[in-house]
Amino acid sequence: MRSEYIKFVLNMKKSLLFIFLLSFNFTVFAQLTKEDVSGSYTLKSEMSNAILIDTLTLNLDGTFTFHEYDKHDRGIPPERNKYAKGTWSIVKKLVYFTTTASDFDKKHTLDFNNTKARFISKSPRDQSSRNIKTSLRFYESEIFWIKSRTLFKLE
Repeated sequence: MRSEYIKFVLNMKKSLLFIFLLSFNFTVFAQLTKEDVSGSYTLKSEMSNAILIDTLTLNLDGTFTFHEYDKHDRGIPPERNKYAKGTWSIVKKLVYFTTTASDFDKKHTLDFNNTKARFISKSPRDQSSRNIKTSLRFYESEIFWIKSRTLFKLE
């Protein structure tokens, strides 16, 4: 009787370990891919005397381009364009940007090194009617004005 109990307990432990490992594998495979995150993201802000448009494109090959257009009626100069290009990668829900010396030229002058953004989207498990727009929120950068900006994915 005691040996049957021990066998039962050992089988239960094996079953629990199997279930744990199986659920861990599903978690690993549920990681975001470049296909999930790639696309165009934008932020458009209009005020009475100013317009700001940020556009970020994340390509499937791991490259990105960024363009900021701003127009201020009283600005000097009244219109500005800023550009960047480089590479990006994703780890969990964090997008990391990198630029190298070859990414800079007369047009592309913004340095996205040490820039990080969080990928935000509605979880497939979320069955609520909440509307969560897919977006990127910048939370770390040496470009001071990009921190805390949220760019929304174009569908």
